[in-house]
Amino acid sequence: MASNLTQRVLVAAVAIPAALGVVYVGGWPLVAVVAVAAALGARELFDFAARQGVVPLRRFGLASAVLVPVLAYLNVTGSVALAEWGWFLAGLWVVLLLTVALFRRAPGEHPFAATSATAFGVLYPAGLASFLIPIRHGAHDTFSWAGAWLVFFPLVITWVCDTAAMFGGKAMGGPKLWPAISPGKTWSGSLAGVAGALAAVPLLNLLVMTPLGVALPLLQGLGFALVLGIVGQVGDLAESLYKREAGVKDSSALIPGHGGVLDRFDSLYFVLPVAAALYRLFGVL
Repeated sequence: MASNLTQRVLVAAVAIPAALGVVYVGGWPLVAVVAVAAALGARELFDFAARQGVVPLRRFGLASAVLVPVLAYLNVTGSVALAEWGWFLAGLWVVLLLTVALFRRAPGEHPFAATSATAFGVLYPAGLASFLIPIRHGAHDTFSWAGAWLVFFPLVITWVCDTAAMFGGKAMGGPKLWPAISPGKTWSGSLAGVAGALAAVPLLNLLVMTPLGVALPLLQGLGFALVLGIVGQVGDLAESLYKREAGVKDSSALIPGHGGVLDRFDSLYFVLPVAAALYRLFGVL
């Protein structure tokens, strides 16, 4: 446990400043990082499917996962009007997916499961993660600390929630939250996580958000953290559900001490679209 925690801390000490730098720069470097992470997450989901005898359309799915954040950026910068063309592009993509499946999967090769796994492998790690792009660039251009911290505000709240839940659950113990899906999680840890998320808001406002001019009013900020503290934990459980089905502990061994991309971003996949929606509700985006 101590060795694993040390690995997690060391990786975070390098990854978090690097991520902050990329998000500050924004633009195509940020799109490239999101696209790579999306493809890696899709690959892990495809591996889950393969362990159960389902063979997704890997090359088609990986290429689609890379394309999603690119389209998100083109949309938010006005280069492609996805608000007008999005439904048409989505429909054409489904037609293309089914056409590829027609030629690549025989009836005995589970074409329905293969196409479903391919679509989910794109929508989950690429579609949800790409909400980071409008959060970053909905109101701010490249090289912007204000835009960067609009992204990191929900991210830090989620990380504080996860950390408080882990240590709070170990310290207090008690009834399990959902033992069939995640045997280690407790109700006490979950409540500690939400409390940690709420406590992070005034500190973040004081140190970062208010000086940058992007702080939410306190009540809105607390509501924001309350929702994200709950939603992030649901995202964690959702990924655990698929790992249990696939019979694996971690989605991969890509990140020392953290598992795979899905393990690292499971909460954030749920947090990012909800945070974007709340920012829009509060008039930030």
